[in-house]
Amino acid sequence: MTGIEYDDFLDLDYTPTDTDLVCEFRIAPAEGMSWADAASRVASESSNGTWAALHVDEAELTDLSAVACDVAEDAGTITVAYPADLFEPGSMPQILSCIAGNIMGMKAVDSIRLLDCGWPEQTVSGFPGPQYGTDVTTEKLDAGDRPVLATVPKPKVGLSTKAHVDIAEQAWRGGVDLLKDDENLTDQDFNPFEERVERSLEVARELTDETGEKKDYLVNITAETDEMIRRAEFVEQQGGGFVMVDVVTCGWSAVQTVRKHCEDLDLAIHAHRAMHAAFDRMEHHGVSMRVIAQVARLCGVDHIHTGTAGLGKLANEDTPGINQWLTSDLYGLNHVLPVASGGLHPGVIDALIDALGTDIAIQAGGGIHGHPDGTEAGARALRQSVEASMQDVALEEYAADGHDELATALEKWGSETPR
Repeated sequence: MTGIEYDDFLDLDYTPTDTDLVCEFRIAPAEGMSWADAASRVASESSNGTWAALHVDEAELTDLSAVACDVAEDAGTITVAYPADLFEPGSMPQILSCIAGNIMGMKAVDSIRLLDCGWPEQTVSGFPGPQYGTDVTTEKLDAGDRPVLATVPKPKVGLSTKAHVDIAEQAWRGGVDLLKDDENLTDQDFNPFEERVERSLEVARELTDETGEKKDYLVNITAETDEMIRRAEFVEQQGGGFVMVDVVTCGWSAVQTVRKHCEDLDLAIHAHRAMHAAFDRMEHHGVSMRVIAQVARLCGVDHIHTGTAGLGKLANEDTPGINQWLTSDLYGLNHVLPVASGGLHPGVIDALIDALGTDIAIQAGGGIHGHPDGTEAGARALRQSVEASMQDVALEEYAADGHDELATALEKWGSETPR
């Protein structure tokens, strides 16, 4: 017989192996709890331990204990290594139930935040990753080496189907590549799903012919999982190339199911991160946006919103670092195209590209539709701001050279960093 106690989950001399899933946490131990004791409890609760000492027949036990292998009190962090065999292959819900499950409510810590994960090949190999990822810029669109441009009709909800399609037509004609539903527009009476999709994609085909650039639509299929599959099939039948899923509110098992069907349908998946801040907004507790993005990549989304590097209305930590991870090598998985969105307008595009580069999608809603001369002019202004940035020309200089739409946008909203 062997005993399993909290001390068995702490080994500061342990070096994680290539097959370990290595997680970094920020913690605040509870009053009266040492850092070492708190770390051992995190490792225990998230693997195969419990609050009481156990006596187990070694012949009947597979050792799946996690190991708290680093305690950095000055940095406020601990590192826990998990053996890959602890995890069911290809099951993201089971993995998260381990590394971000009961430990989030443990009394041994006043707070705990999952900061980062180092994913081993054995775990990664159970997931498909993106079908297209960054290749959508050329395989499904005609963006080339510039950022992909997208817009959401505003107001977010309440527009009739006709108004929605009219705005889409203006935006596509003005130079954006993609129309996108907002996170809370699905199948409501004022703008029914099938009618909206059919009419929008019909106009997309017309504008593709008119402009010579591929136009498409990020259709929000968010719903119960079976219904999402049905909606994805409808999008494919109408000639669409993309669907959108609110990945956090739908749940990762649903995302995995949609990913499987979208490969059969040849559809790329746009991941909206609505509700992410419920997990990542507090610096001391929850799950970081970095980890959410990692999970999304493994589950197979092609694009995901990652923030605006402080230039928009929404905030999260380290957008450049998250984007770099999404486009890094990971055992052959395709890259993910990061999406910058939330409060963007033509006057900040040069600063955004300076911060994040050109391998991104830029989505502007109010920053297009709020243009004094309307949506088409707003789309042209956004496209002109990208052209200026790609040519390394100051926005004001480019605007003064016959680009009146950009000039009007700069007059209304100003610019972030004049060159």
